[in-house]
Amino acid sequence: MTTLPITKRGAEKLKEELHRLKTVDRPWVINAIAEARAQGDLSENAEYDAAKDRQGFIEGRIAEIEGKLSAAQIIDPTAVEAGGKVVFGATVELEDEASGASVTYQIVGEDEADLKLGLVNIGSPIARALIGKEEGDVAEVQAPGGTKRFEIVAVRYA
Repeated sequence: MTTLPITKRGAEKLKEELHRLKTVDRPWVINAIAEARAQGDLSENAEYDAAKDRQGFIEGRIAEIEGKLSAAQIIDPTAVEAGGKVVFGATVELEDEASGASVTYQIVGEDEADLKLGLVNIGSPIARALIGKEEGDVAEVQAPGGTKRFEIVAVRYA
């Protein structure tokens, strides 16, 4: 099985979701199924069907998270020594060469990615273009609107 890179923060988030699913959601759905069973005929019981569907989703999500955590390679960005290179977990300040706009991204795992928060997936085109580059380098990114060029202004491991 291949390892999946994830930041320490991302692993904690997954662990919190797993804990909630096991301690709150699973008992709730088991209770909902028991209540629906108590209503009688299960063949035409919409509450029973909905609760069973919800149970399937919860159990599937628990299995998915446990699988991801077992394959996770947890990386603490503050402990990375990359000599100024862009690596997984690095926070990179960029300047768009065409518009001069400044943007900051942190390269994170698939489950942590949220572009609105400046968290980009390690597999995204922008992250792939940045990996291995250093401050002052220019990264070319294939975007839907064409190729964009970004100058790397700063690289931090925070």
